Amino acid sequence: MGMLQSLSPLVDFPLRRRENACDLRTCERIIGGHVLVNRPERLGTEKNERRVEALREAATAVEQEKEILLEMIHSIQNSQDMRQISDGEREELNLTANRLMGRTLTVEVSVETIRNPQQQESLKHATRIIDEVVSKFLDDLGNAKSHLMSLYSACSSEVPSGPVDQKFQSIVIGCALEDQKKIKRRLETLLRNIENSDKAIKLLEHSKGAGSKTLQQNAEGKFN
Repeated sequence: MGMLQSLSPLVDFPLRRRENACDLRTCERIIGGHVLVNRPERLGTEKNERRVEALREAATAVEQEKEILLEMIHSIQNSQDMRQISDGEREELNLTANRLMGRTLTVEVSVETIRNPQQQESLKHATRIIDEVVSKFLDDLGNAKSHLMSLYSACSSEVPSGPVDQKFQSIVIGCALEDQKKIKRRLETLLRNIENSDKAIKLLEHSKGAGSKTLQQNAEGKFN
């Protein structure tokens, strides 16, 4: 009897090994991504990684849509057409534009970009250069526009039609990919705003010239 009791642990040893193996598999299922041998869990992590990237892309698209909407509303408020309608219509359109502007600004979306110290410094440098050009808009709009176009050409993957700011290009290349896209979008927006301003000024000058000509003709008619 004593012999059988002493042999019992040896007889049960294979069973305990099977139980321990089951416990190991259970442990692997619990810690999931930390155990690379568990391929189904690892594939689930890869799927989640794709969803995270899709989420970031969707949030970035919302950011861009917000920027476009604000720009469009601002352009409507400052368009030449607003000067050609009645005061009542203009007031109604401004109220609608302000309401839409306010509702658009309630949408808050922020996608943080992960940067290393070098990319952070490159972004600061690129932003500082653009800000310096923008600060010169009132002093010399034509020169500022030419400078912005050379900066934009430095960010474009297409063959540029004008000069390229090589120094700015090397700075942008040092930025994170997401920041490169944002820098290019900002330059596009600035160039569009300048273009719209040019058109508004030309239309205003044309209307002034036409008005002066009409006044001159009326004055000549009175004297004749």
